[in-house]
Amino acid sequence: MKKLLLTAFEPFDGESINPSLEAARQMKKVDFQDAEVRVAELPVDRYRAVELALELLHSMKPDVVIMLGEAGARYRVNPERVAINIDDFRVADNVGNQPRDEPIVEGGPVAYFSTLQIRAITDRIIQAHIPAAISNSAGSHLCNRLFFSVMHAINVERLPVNAGFIHLPYFHDQAMKKHPDVPSLSRESIVEAVRLAIEVSLV
Repeated sequence: MKKLLLTAFEPFDGESINPSLEAARQMKKVDFQDAEVRVAELPVDRYRAVELALELLHSMKPDVVIMLGEAGARYRVNPERVAINIDDFRVADNVGNQPRDEPIVEGGPVAYFSTLQIRAITDRIIQAHIPAAISNSAGSHLCNRLFFSVMHAINVERLPVNAGFIHLPYFHDQAMKKHPDVPSLSRESIVEAVRLAIEVSLV
């Protein structure tokens, strides 16, 4: 039986919800055949989020790790291609950390590529008539930090794990409350996109 770790973040930057967390919670209700899917809710905390994810990586020993996060200005579901070795937070995290131009791992690699099947994931989501595209920038906030840190641990420790990050747009209702002029997708579409990403990754 394959094991998949799915991480998602709590709300941040004044939002009351986070699409990544809402979608991840829905995955607890899905029966993925011959697979164990564990959902981990991470704090928007520069240090604790990574610590918790790495603790689960080592204790659960998953075959696959999919990390989810919110990217409110995105038009599509975006599997990320690359994580870069930089912390440069546009806004502070939920405990006040706001690093500028700091390496995530001093002396570490410049970047890591996702080892998820990002092309297959993107194509499958598009086939379901949900907007999706591969993204070449996970930004420089906590999403990128988590992505880089997990990939670094996998590479340094030579773990047999495929991992990567997927950014999700705002929900329609979330955008209408505070950001009516920015892109958004329905809850149903985002939840289905995450389900499909997991399905593809478990093959």
